Amino acid sequence: MAKVAFLGLGVMGFPMAGHLATKGHEVAVYNRSPAKAEAWVALHKGKSAATPREAAKGAEFVMACVGNDDDLRAVCLGPDGAFAGMTPGSVFVDHTTVSAQITRKLATQAATTGIAFVDAPVSGGQAGAENGQLSIMCGGDPDDYARAEPVLAAYARICRLIGPTGAGQLAKMVNQICIAGLMQGLSEALAFGQKAGLDGEKVVEVISQGAAGSWQMVNRYKTMLKDEFDFGFAVDWMRKDLGICLAAAEEIGARLPVTALVDQFYKDVQLMGGGRNDTSSLIRRLK
Repeated sequence: MAKVAFLGLGVMGFPMAGHLATKGHEVAVYNRSPAKAEAWVALHKGKSAATPREAAKGAEFVMACVGNDDDLRAVCLGPDGAFAGMTPGSVFVDHTTVSAQITRKLATQAATTGIAFVDAPVSGGQAGAENGQLSIMCGGDPDDYARAEPVLAAYARICRLIGPTGAGQLAKMVNQICIAGLMQGLSEALAFGQKAGLDGEKVVEVISQGAAGSWQMVNRYKTMLKDEFDFGFAVDWMRKDLGICLAAAEEIGARLPVTALVDQFYKDVQLMGGGRNDTSSLIRRLK
């Protein structure tokens, strides 16, 4: 069992850190809002810390799951940042979905003091985090990854090293590009079926067993038909992720015409007041 710090106790981080504690790891947690850290300690024991540096002190592994590039930079750097509390040979594992650029910059910074860095964004949503069934795509040195993998197993359904530093973040971009297109297609299909007067549940029962089936269809169609959109990853966060995808595509010369279009559709949902709706709320535009 390892001594671990976990930074960021949102809807993903809270249960992920909990799985580490349940598996017997010694866990210290930090959250920007101290009340969330206190609630976690009351549920899982362990300890809370006032700063990322304090949480990371003496830890073999430091995990982070925060909001964006700026949030990640804030918990890593500065006199109260995690890097200031980590010892040479320890491993920083970043579960945040951020740009590959900030990943590479922070990995380079960590290396100057002997800290290993593994970018490890996750897919599976809140349910995956709560059930310990996340897909984790990683970038970094193979030896560093091999050290971290047994700890990541606490909340992973599958965990793979994709390539060098930044490869995990690029793989997560692939993931989000897939989801954006699939969710728009599902929204159009369900809205079309309703306009045509079909029983949506009967239609999905049939087509979900064929080539049209997807995770989104199986897990979201009922709530989409009922106009219920409080079941996972928020539109605000999806737009943040798609912005990262589009910026990376511009950098490498890739074309993402459908992703760019769906990003604007999500902007429409935001303008409708749906920024905190889950990503299946794309269907709202069509009704």
